[in-house]
Amino acid sequence: MGKVVITADMCKSCRYCLTACKKDVIALASKSNRFGYKPVEVVNPDACIGCGMCAIMCPEAAIEVYKD
Repeated sequence: MGKVVITADMCKSCRYCLTACKKDVIALASKSNRFGYKPVEVVNPDACIGCGMCAIMCPEAAIEVYKD
């Protein structure tokens, strides 16, 4: 099991993490961050295996993954 932590104001909606996550743990949020981007958010936390691919793909370092 893993835990994904996203800093919404750092996300620029590039969607690289969405492509990297094969478990559909994250998705685009419906609300914008303070810079006008729609950040990603955790929508299926129980599916996370803690692989960290979403964090590796994030060019803004907006995602951290902790493995339980």
